[in-house]
This record gives sequence, C-alpha cells and structure tokens, in this order.
Amino acid sequence: MEMEIPSSYRYMERSYSDGGDSSGAFSDCNSDRSGEFPSYGSPSSSSYSSGGGGLQRLLVACSAEYSDEVVRGLISDLESPSAPVESQRRAAMELRLLAKHNPENRLRMAAAGAVGPLVALLYHSDPQLQEHGVTAILNISLCDENKTLIAAAGAIRPLVHALRTGTPAARENAACALLRLAQLDDLRAAIGRSGAIPPLVTLLETGGPRGKKDAATALFTLLASRDNKIRAVEAGIVRPLLDLMADPESGMVDKAAYVLHAVVEVPEGRAAAVEECGIPVLVEMVETGTARQKEIAVRSLLEICRESAAYRKMVVQEGAIPPLVALSQSATKKAKEKAEALIELLRQRRTAGNSHH
Repeated sequence: MEMEIPSSYRYMERSYSDGGDSSGAFSDCNSDRSGEFPSYGSPSSSSYSSGGGGLQRLLVACSAEYSDEVVRGLISDLESPSAPVESQRRAAMELRLLAKHNPENRLRMAAAGAVGPLVALLYHSDPQLQEHGVTAILNISLCDENKTLIAAAGAIRPLVHALRTGTPAARENAACALLRLAQLDDLRAAIGRSGAIPPLVTLLETGGPRGKKDAATALFTLLASRDNKIRAVEAGIVRPLLDLMADPESGMVDKAAYVLHAVVEVPEGRAAAVEECGIPVLVEMVETGTARQKEIAVRSLLEICRESAAYRKMVVQEGAIPPLVALSQSATKKAKEKAEALIELLRQRRTAGNSHH
C-alpha cells in the first residue's frame, strides 16, 4: 500500500511542485507491506495454523479497537522473561496487526508503553520476532504524534541494526520506519550519525524491487542534511543510482535521478558522479527521458558544471548541446529556463581558458 506524497512536499525548503515535481517520483511508506502472516512452514506458522481458525479470529479481532487492558496484556507477554518465544511472537504479531488496521490503536499502544518493549525486539536473535517488532514500530509511526516518542525510546540505532541484519521484510520495514522518523527535521542528522546510510545504500543496490524503492525514498529524505549527503557519497551511493537511472526496466529512473540530484549538491557528490561516468547517463536522460527526467537531469548537470570548466568541457564533448537546445525550445517554462542556463554555462567554457576548480 502506498500513499503519494502531496504535491506541496518540500525538500530542503524547495518545492518541486512547479516544474521540478518529485511528488510522483516518491511514495511514502504508510503501512505494513510485508505480508500479515508467517510463511507456511516458518517457525511461527504452527501457532496460527492450529487451534481451529485461530489466525482468522486474530485477524477479525485486530480489525477492531482493543481495550487498554488487552494492549497491556500483550506488552506484558513481550516483557516477561519466562515467556516462551512462541508466546512473544504471537503478542508481537498481534500488536503489529493492531497498529496496522486501526489508527486509534496506534495512539493507544504508544500511550500504554508498547514502544520500548517493541524496540527491544529489534536486537532479538529470533528473525520473526525482530521482523514483527520492526513492523509494529513502523505501523505505530504512521501516527505522526508517535514519531518523537519512538525516537525518544531509543529506536534509531536498533532500527539500523534491523536494517543491517533482518529478514528482507524486516530490512524494508526498517527503512520505512527510519523514513518516517527522518520526516522530522531534527532527527535526520541523528539517523545519519547512527550509521543508517551505508545499509540503506546496500538495500538500494541489492534489495528487491520494494526494498530498492524504500531505500531510495528514505535516502531522499535523509539527504536534506548536508552531512548525510557526504556520508552517502562515502557509502558508494553514486554507482547504484547511475545503474538504476540507466535501466528503464528498474522502475527506479525517476527516484534515482532525484536522489542523485541531492547528492551532486555537494562537491564530493559532483566528483563522484563524474568519476563514476555519470555525465553520459545524464546527457542521455536529457536526450531521451520523460519531461520530468529531462528537467532533473539538467538540474544535476547544472550543479556539476557550475564551478568546473573541466566538467563543462566533458559535458559538451558528450554531445549535450543539441538535446539542450531542443529542450529549451519545447519544454515547460521551468525546464526551458534550466536548459538555457546550462547552455549559457557551457558556452562560457570557450572563454574560460583551461581553469580547473
């Protein structure tokens, strides 16, 4: 389940709703999407397949509101040192489903003290318990009022741990949970310092289709912080972004292009983009991409070229001027302005001598 980010979504205090619209490129992580049940034959499947339709009853029950007493009972099951893993799995899964299906339950669970015990599950050695804990935290975070509470419970580093070590579903949902927290400006730096960026880059590079999208969306949000841009470059983000941009079958061209644009706003990102042969990819996008792809590619090329005559020469040699001229004659006003600005910048190279910056 996805929810489109509103067209007024702002990134680094710049709105992309007028010409450089990114609202269609990214979707928010707004629910548990890893499946509601353990897979058949998994260690936790037996408790739900026995008992005469117990899983069906669980589903029906979880679609309704629960009393505070029931929530506290589930939390107690999680915290009990003598509870068997099977009981903890059932309690964690029930909390996960409660938070998924009913917004009121998210507030109720947070108020009842569920967040701390769920955070503790993120270091649990049982993969299913860890996954339920991650996903329950994601679902609780869907209530904006709970984000600060989740961060205050010390969830960031455990979420990064789950992002590094969890099942594929746990890794995806950890990325989504970190995205939810990163939407608070004051938490972006803390998430970056906690080591979230390298495993997000790994997920971007090696995850499945959903994992790649979740990683790109989380990174896009985190890269509003300058320090996080540098961390992302150091983690090797540029190569997987360019690979995704160059592969229309990835379904990730727009997302990757917007993340790359955030990266090249710092000198380290520009240098990495050039070193990884990003200029040909961007010029190709100006020539053959969609209207949105053309514009974001021009924006990235402008960043790359602005302070370097050497980079401008490389862009010209790659054949950028003809497609830029075509874009300047047929694009939206915003894209036309960017294309004209880049053409003017590239023409300056003829009088710029051989200066390098």
